[in-house]
Amino acid sequence: MDAISGLSALVLVGIVIFLILFTYFVPIGLFITAYFSGVKVKIFRDLVGMRLRKVSPATIIRGMISSTKAGLKLDVSLLEAHYLAGGNVTKVINALISASKANLPLTFEKAAAIDLAGRDVLDAVKMSVLPKVIETPLVSAMAKDGIQLKAIARITVRANIERLVGGAGEATILARVGEGIVSTIGSSKTHKEVLENPDSISKVVLGKGLDAGTAFEILSIDIADVDVGTNIGAILQADQAEADLKVARAKAEERRAAAVATEQEMIAEVAKMRAKVVEAEAEIPMAMAEAFRSGNLGVMDYYKLRNIQSDTDMRNTIAKPDKDSDDNKNG
Repeated sequence: MDAISGLSALVLVGIVIFLILFTYFVPIGLFITAYFSGVKVKIFRDLVGMRLRKVSPATIIRGMISSTKAGLKLDVSLLEAHYLAGGNVTKVINALISASKANLPLTFEKAAAIDLAGRDVLDAVKMSVLPKVIETPLVSAMAKDGIQLKAIARITVRANIERLVGGAGEATILARVGEGIVSTIGSSKTHKEVLENPDSISKVVLGKGLDAGTAFEILSIDIADVDVGTNIGAILQADQAEADLKVARAKAEERRAAAVATEQEMIAEVAKMRAKVVEAEAEIPMAMAEAFRSGNLGVMDYYKLRNIQSDTDMRNTIAKPDKDSDDNKNG
């Protein structure tokens, strides 16, 4: 009896394991749901094959049911291939349904490519139906009169499904619009022109075709706020004046140094000349002695020379002012 009971228990466990494996590999519930939803699938070729190919039958069958009810005809093998490629089958099918209801030309191949490229295809379809508003950060620019202006713009964009694969994102749109705002303000003669007509910025920027090569289509650009900043022109002029003053001071110092150097050179030159004079005067007695010895200079000639020198010294003394009289006047 114990052997028969043990054998019965083993048979029961085997039957339970078999039923678990059978229901896992043969999802009867999904087959019944698909059958009554109008989706034709085969148990062994499709459902069991999905299990063997590591594909979730529930994801594929539910996607097929949703697309069939929405009037779309999709092939099970395409959904399996997209699932195996790492795509989001549910989002792709929901995007196709939304595009079909909105009369947008979106094929399964295009939607799958967008999904595999890393973009949210469902969000892209929603943006095509309901445009999105993105706001630029504070953009600073200077008009020609030197006054700084700070502007914020709101950009209304719509997703361009044809350019979602390979097209630039929102960051490129924001950068291009910011560049356009800076260029437009910079070309204005005065900041008052911009403050009086802020829509002129929108018209100029919108006319430049900034959405080329992006995944979006710009519908409108609206200037939300324009504020007056600092007088950059005056600051630049003050900085330039300070720089010019420093340059002028440097040049003046250079000229003063050159003048001092020239003066020092002249003093050195005068000193050299005085040294030569002293040297020449030192040679006079020797020359006179030599003249006496050679007979070229007589005694009377010498006395005449001394008289001339005495007369010259007297004249110099008379020509000099009286020091005592000057001291008395100053006293």
